[in-house]
Amino acid sequence: MDIPPTSHPMWGNIVSGKAKFEFEFLATKLILRHLTYQVKGNPSPDTIQRCAQELHNVFVRNVGLSCVQRDLIQIFGGGSLSSEMHEVATVKAMIAQGKKLLLAGEEALLKQLPAGNWIGGSIPYFMTEQGGLSTQYMIYVTELPDFISEVSVKVYDAATLANVYTDMPHNGFSVIIIPAFCATHLDFALHAPEYKGFAIRPLIGWISGVHLNEMGKLTPKVFNGQTKTMLEDGAVVMHVTLPPDKVAEVGILNIFEQSEGDTITFPQNGFSAREAYVNGVKTNFAEYITKNRLDTDLPLVADYFGAMVNVSFEHVDVVNQEVKFYAPVFVGVHYKHAKPVENYVEQFTSRIPDHLDKPPTFSCNCILNYVYSELEGKRTGDITGPITFGEVAYQLLNQTMVYLTITDSATT
Repeated sequence: MDIPPTSHPMWGNIVSGKAKFEFEFLATKLILRHLTYQVKGNPSPDTIQRCAQELHNVFVRNVGLSCVQRDLIQIFGGGSLSSEMHEVATVKAMIAQGKKLLLAGEEALLKQLPAGNWIGGSIPYFMTEQGGLSTQYMIYVTELPDFISEVSVKVYDAATLANVYTDMPHNGFSVIIIPAFCATHLDFALHAPEYKGFAIRPLIGWISGVHLNEMGKLTPKVFNGQTKTMLEDGAVVMHVTLPPDKVAEVGILNIFEQSEGDTITFPQNGFSAREAYVNGVKTNFAEYITKNRLDTDLPLVADYFGAMVNVSFEHVDVVNQEVKFYAPVFVGVHYKHAKPVENYVEQFTSRIPDHLDKPPTFSCNCILNYVYSELEGKRTGDITGPITFGEVAYQLLNQTMVYLTITDSATT
């Protein structure tokens, strides 16, 4: 098998001790003792990169040995690098070829790309063919199928985003990316169900973010590839027209279910709440969570006529008696705390719908699932995509995987 380049984050994960394997090749075992010791003494990015290069060189020089081939398969699986993860040079070539792309990667990488038919958002977390992955050196690429001939890219702000559904093509779908925490993000989260034409056509997408270590230092970004414009407030949308014989469908995969516990409602819409009605009784919500020891890694779950929709907890401030959420709660919706999940990957793979017999055209999953369920290095079936600060399936969602499929029309 081919050897993935040194930019593949697994090399750095090995020398820094984040990924551990029982290697067959003796030279690999010996040099790793030396390299991991160096990284432990100085875990700087330069040291990790240099040591990753030395480890990579060992594999390159000895790739003809059967034991080295088996070690490579152990690290990277039966193939080489994930087919969706690419270096900047490869993505540039794809853009030059006129391909229609949805891109996810670090801001510094996306800024290097030329103009073309693409949109993108900043994020360094991904679900790949090898499992959950954090990398600041690679771009996740979703290439739209060749039968799609017409796309248009439009930028919205909080004042104009209400037009997104009426701007969509009659037969097609749209992909939206919004930076986390900006005014446009908040407006979409609170008001999308009120937009004219809401849910009349397929809208899917995600909320861009930053590395968790950079929270408060960097702002999430989105990119209009056609104009090479970068935004930290606004929504970039690719409107995609499908041929008459094709249809698009948006779906969600949510492993969380309502528990048998209390029914919770809220007196107003918003990203925070001081009071809630618990089984109809007005209650200080922060005190309720603390007193009942609710696990805030588990979301509140609403049942939208069979579709389970999550609202994730951001922070419980007992001193100021306020609870903050990553998505808004809504008046008139009945919420319950989610049931515990013992094994995210097992639950996830067991609930993949039967019709997803091949990977969807596009999918993304939530950063909270990645963190709380420790998904780094773990595979979620054959479904890959960016790990995001929020998911869009018609409206904003949390702790959910959303996906888009394109199939032949049933009327053809």
